Amino acid sequence: MAETLFIPESAAKAEKYEALIPQIEALITGEEDVYANLANISAALKEGFGFFWVGFYLVKNEQLVLGPFQGSIACTRINFGKGVCGEAWKEGKTQLVPDVDAFPGHIACSSASRSEIVVPVFKGNEVAMVLDVDSDKLTDFDEIDQKYLEELMGILGKTL
Repeated sequence: MAETLFIPESAAKAEKYEALIPQIEALITGEEDVYANLANISAALKEGFGFFWVGFYLVKNEQLVLGPFQGSIACTRINFGKGVCGEAWKEGKTQLVPDVDAFPGHIACSSASRSEIVVPVFKGNEVAMVLDVDSDKLTDFDEIDQKYLEELMGILGKTL
């Protein structure tokens, strides 16, 4: 198992994802423990991009429940359709939010969060969890993040 990641620091965002995703895939391939995989994915994304907060919320008993993450303490439970994470779960599609203060019903787990991207992870046809990534900068996420994070969550979904 890899103990370090190769992350080209001066590379463009897309190049960083292209370098990081195969390493994450190798890291989780063959590992059956979902929490171990989620923890390593969170750590790799935080290390690779310096995101303010990155982690997972898992669908349990009709709520999203906090799972492995990297960053400051976070909301523990989120209801269906509430906030950015709940909306991604409800709609079954990525939520790209350039300014969280402009998102109706945003749940402020941290007042330092300014922009956010939430990507659903599917087990079969059902959302099993969401990847939540926050930035302390406005408009920090774009279509490049969406493309590669959706690709990565597709890889993760195949391991569930």
